[in-house]
Amino acid sequence: MSVQIWTYAFVFLTFGLYIGIAIWSRASSTKEFYVAGGNVPPLANGMATAADWMSAASFISMAGLIAFLGRDGAFYLMGWTGGYVLLALLLAPYLRKFGKFTVPDFIGDRYYSRTARLIAVFCAIVISFVYVCGQMQGAGIVFSRFLEVDITIGVIIGMAIVFFYAVMGGMKGITYTQVAQYCVLIFAFMVPAIFISILMTGQLIPQIGFGSELLDGSGFLLDRLDGLSAELGFPTYTDGHRSTQDVFFITAALMFGTAGLPHVIIRFFTVPNVRDARKSAGFALIFIAILYTTAPAVSAFAKTNLINTVNNIEYTAVPEWFTKWETTNLIVFDDKNSDGLIQYVGDPEINELQVNRDIMVLANPEIAGLPNWVVALVAAGALAAALSTAAGLLLVISTSVAHDFLKRSFMPGITEKQELRYARISIFLAVLVAGYFGINPPAYVAQVVAFAFGLAAASFFPAIVMGIFYKRMNRQGAIAGMLAGFGFTAMYIIYFRFINPAADNTENWWFGISPEGIGTLGAMANLAVAYTVAKFTPAPPLEVQKIVERIRLPGDI
Repeated sequence: MSVQIWTYAFVFLTFGLYIGIAIWSRASSTKEFYVAGGNVPPLANGMATAADWMSAASFISMAGLIAFLGRDGAFYLMGWTGGYVLLALLLAPYLRKFGKFTVPDFIGDRYYSRTARLIAVFCAIVISFVYVCGQMQGAGIVFSRFLEVDITIGVIIGMAIVFFYAVMGGMKGITYTQVAQYCVLIFAFMVPAIFISILMTGQLIPQIGFGSELLDGSGFLLDRLDGLSAELGFPTYTDGHRSTQDVFFITAALMFGTAGLPHVIIRFFTVPNVRDARKSAGFALIFIAILYTTAPAVSAFAKTNLINTVNNIEYTAVPEWFTKWETTNLIVFDDKNSDGLIQYVGDPEINELQVNRDIMVLANPEIAGLPNWVVALVAAGALAAALSTAAGLLLVISTSVAHDFLKRSFMPGITEKQELRYARISIFLAVLVAGYFGINPPAYVAQVVAFAFGLAAASFFPAIVMGIFYKRMNRQGAIAGMLAGFGFTAMYIIYFRFINPAADNTENWWFGISPEGIGTLGAMANLAVAYTVAKFTPAPPLEVQKIVERIRLPGDI
């Protein structure tokens, strides 16, 4: 069967499974809609957390960026994995003991301020929108290539599916859907990685194949890739080319952003108690590590195969996968010297091939000549990764609007049924906005997601940390800090990515820090402003300080 037929079969089966789970687990109360009733088993919650966490950026874009950035791309691995550990060990147990299941809820009550709550609501919505746009973009890429539909139609299909099961089941439906999606995405990522590792190095385990000799006798994989890259004028894979401070700031921004992401934090409220929250965090880390330790190997396999396949071949003799991806405009050949040969080199004046980083994982099985069913399986896995995270983010938006903005701030008298209605309406509106930016993306999927992490690092992370570990922190300090950190980070990203993209280079960055890493500086600004303001304003009420002391005491609730 063709790739398209296999893809239709896998998409039909997996989407049918997701919809069936959503109908089976339909939420009937706000507690089920927001936190799945608080009784999800730790193992299931760990799988759901991993699926929620490993978005289209992890599945589609991360290995592709590492393939082109080489060693520098490790900041995605270090930042996202390290950030999850930071969240699981440093923040999640205390937030679970505090008893508030949204970040704005925690900030509003901890800082005894409706203003602080509304600022947190605004930040949560913006961060979630930026993040979910990357997921819609990833879904559109998959649909446009493998189902051979326009990318706009692909995004609309993804919007419709995720809207259905997010509205139908809320967190309860999303949780059990994400368990299924994790199984799909990890199987889809590992199967081609194992196939290609065996074909290229004879090693069953990709992580071992990553450091092994190639079967064709050309040496070790990384040595071969470095040699090919240097020969063609590309940066070598194993050498770092970014400044040390930029790598540090990007890694820290991804770590702090992870620890402040509302759609991940809320997962720790879906289990019965703090002990189960810790267990689910441990399970999730294991499930996440399977993909994250495989990604560098996938990136090296993909880049080596790409160079060997396309460089210096006649355009009339390109394989079928090349022409298929050309129709998506994600790989473009411009025959500058009209010789009919594809010149894929590092010199931009000579180079005739533009390759979008987001296609590397998706095209990798086709480049390696794997069976059609494996190619289609990767497409189904990419959709599972994109839609699982999109659902979690849409739920954050809906809870921020219905629970934190309306119920807790302006309409305290609304019934549970009315609150659910407003939550579902807000998901519908959020899907429309996310779909628009999925069709008109501002950058690669992983870069778009990195911006969301930077904003979370600059706004939520300092407010949460100081709210737990510094009982003297008051509402004036928290409000001033969040405004300073979020505002500075947002303006920096907007200026260099949208207002003056021509200035987006090392020479013009502040202290050599890229827009992806500026969230670290924003977090520092948040901390400095918050601490200074708190020192010159009244201390929090005594009952708030006692709550902070209580949540730091050992023991479960």
